[in-house]
Amino acid sequence: MRIHAWHRSNEVSLRLETIPGIGPITASALAASITDPSLFNSGRELAAWIGLVPRQNASGGKQRLGRISKQGDQYLRWLLVAGAMSVIKHARRRGTTPWLSKMIATKPAKVVAVAQANKTARIVWALLYHGGTYHQPQTAA
Repeated sequence: MRIHAWHRSNEVSLRLETIPGIGPITASALAASITDPSLFNSGRELAAWIGLVPRQNASGGKQRLGRISKQGDQYLRWLLVAGAMSVIKHARRRGTTPWLSKMIATKPAKVVAVAQANKTARIVWALLYHGGTYHQPQTAA
C-alpha cells in the first residue's frame, strides 16, 4: 500500500502510468530509479542501461546486432517485459498500431515483448526528458 500511496503523490509516476503497459508499480520503480533523465543522451541509452537492446559487434565498419545482453537493471527489465506482454495480449484482441500488428504476426511473442519493452523504455525517457503525458497513436483497422 505504501507504493500506491507514493505513486499517487508523485507527479512523475502518474505521468508514466499513462503509457500502455505501465501500471503503478512499474511507474513508481521507473520514477524512483531514473531521477535525472538528462544523464542519458537518448532513449536508446536508457534502454541499454535497463538491458533491452541487442549486443553490438562491429568489424571492418560492418555492424552486427546480436541477442539481448541482459546486462542492466533486472527488475526494471522484468517489469517492462511483463507490461509489454499485457500490451500484446490486448493488441491480439482489439487491434493496435501497424508496427505491433506486423510484429505479432511474424515473430514469437517473447521477441515481440522485448521489442515492445524497448520501445516503452524509449517513450519513458522522452516523457521524463521533455515532460508531458503519453498520447496514443492511431490504431490499425
